[in-house]
Amino acid sequence: MSLEGQAEVLKLARVLGTDPAALGYLEKVGTDDLRRFREQVTGVLFDANLVVLQRMAAASKLLPAPVLAKIAERTFGPMLCARIAGLVDVSRGVDVAKRLSPRFLADVAAELDPRRASGIIVRIPRPTVLAVARELVGREDWITIGRFVGHLPDETVTGCLAEIHDIALLQVAFVLDNKERLEHVLGLLPSDRLAGVLRAAGEHDLWPAALDLLVHVGDARRAQLAAGLDPALRDRARTEAETLGLRHLLG
Repeated sequence: MSLEGQAEVLKLARVLGTDPAALGYLEKVGTDDLRRFREQVTGVLFDANLVVLQRMAAASKLLPAPVLAKIAERTFGPMLCARIAGLVDVSRGVDVAKRLSPRFLADVAAELDPRRASGIIVRIPRPTVLAVARELVGREDWITIGRFVGHLPDETVTGCLAEIHDIALLQVAFVLDNKERLEHVLGLLPSDRLAGVLRAAGEHDLWPAALDLLVHVGDARRAQLAAGLDPALRDRARTEAETLGLRHLLG
């Protein structure tokens, strides 16, 4: 299975609430088909009981935001909040979200389809997003972080990158939903950090994630990333790349 296929299986397993190893039978399914299937499953889950959720979203307008935030955190729980998030008015959703604890917002984020609540996500205050990012990094929840990168403004992404160490950055990049954005996101990193990303891959045996990253960036960015490799790590990277049929990535 390709590296992208492996990442898709990880994300599909998250949606289904199962162990990725249990999806080994999908090894020969194409990456695009896996992605479409994951999106279909997500759609089915979020559209279940839609009429009831719409009524709850409408009823929520009757409560003051501070009261609603308390009820959301203590009674509704993260899954129900995630399902309703895309159905409420954007300004109302932002007003409630900024009153929730970072721990609870991280729980909601793990259950949320960010495509359905993008208008709310981009308007949540930066300090709140950074607090949630720290919480998710602490949980090593790379999949959730990877789902949100494409929905945040650059200023917020830059702040989040400061909270994500190089090992985490590799693992987030591996499961990023929109890998076409990788080149841009890496451009937000300080230049001295770029050289350390592949070095971290060598030190922690994260070559699949590192090589997948190299696949999705241009030649100039690839050279910047490879600059951090000493001769021994460069040889190891070439060996790993050759095993995956990607020898061309490192010259």
